[in-house]
This record gives sequence, C-alpha cells and structure tokens, in this order.
Amino acid sequence: MAFTLPPLPYAKNALVPHISEQTLEFHYGKHHQTYVTNLNNLVQGSENESKNLEDLIKMSAGKADMVGIFNNAAQVWNHTFFWNCMKPNGGGKPAGVLLEKINASFGSYEKFAADFKQAALAQFGSGWAWLVQEGDTLKITKIANADLPMVHGQQALLTCDVWEHAYYLDYQNRRADFVQTFLDHLVDWNFVEKNLV
Repeated sequence: MAFTLPPLPYAKNALVPHISEQTLEFHYGKHHQTYVTNLNNLVQGSENESKNLEDLIKMSAGKADMVGIFNNAAQVWNHTFFWNCMKPNGGGKPAGVLLEKINASFGSYEKFAADFKQAALAQFGSGWAWLVQEGDTLKITKIANADLPMVHGQQALLTCDVWEHAYYLDYQNRRADFVQTFLDHLVDWNFVEKNLV
C-alpha cells in the first residue's frame, strides 16, 4: 500500500496573508511530497510496505539501519499534523477545557504563548516546537529535525514547524514574527483540543 500526500484541510491560498500560497506550493507541494515519495521508495518491496505510518515510525525510531525510514515517515506525519494545526482566521486565545488545562499547566495563556514562542526560537537549526500532553500535564518541548512526541511517550497537541522552508519565503530570517503570527492568526484550537486524551 503506497503512501500518498494527504489533502490540505484548506485551499493553498486560505492562510494568506499570514502564509502565502507560494510557501504552501513549496512546503506542502514539494517538501511534504518529497518525504512521501522517499518513504515509498524506501519501503517498496519490503516487509515494511504494508505497515501504517505510525507503526513504521515506532519500529524505526532509534535504529541506525532505519534512519531513512524514520526521518521520512516522521516528516510525513509531522507535516500532516502541522497543516491540521492551522486554519483561516485561527489563533488567539483558546477556550473551554483546553484553556483550563493550559492555565493549570502554565499559569495563563499568556505564559504558555511566551514559553511556546521561546521554545520555537531556541530550537537551533531545523525542528519543531510542540505542545504535548504527558499524563494529565501539558508541556512545551522543542525537537530537532524529524523527531516527534509519539516516540517519547507524549501525546501531540500542537506543533509549529521551524524548519526554514516553513517561513523563509514569507518572513526571511524573522522566525519570531512567523511564530507570533502562527499563535495570533493561524492556530486551530478546536483541532488542538480534539487531541487531548
């Protein structure tokens, strides 16, 4: 069963002016597609060909002879999750159960937002900033390259892609502006709340 590029949950121009259609053409249409293509090439004709994405990620994590499979499978998963973390006219402060959990874990939404932005900026080089659930607690983490929460016993709730290709066409070297825009105008808090366990 070949992996395919999952459809975006919105049109490629739906996040304008915060993320341009050109960025999505490259980031989704080229980068994400390349991870899908590479993964298919790596598993084709092998015993791993019939495995689902999450099983491939879990079985290849930390194995030196499966680095290629892990990196590409994890990046397919990470990007699919990232697209779903955003929506047109998103961002701002969440509500309901999610806000209660954020307040319980961080003290306030404002403290969460500041800590999340700091994690995204402190990630040296390529990687991801995450809001995760670990037991009953929400935590912020930053992870390099293709790594992801599921292999660390954490439930992913929200991620911001801080690889340069995620923002460079629109923001150049201004990662801080991109992350602030992500929080203020793009986050789909309904999706985030659905990920709570």
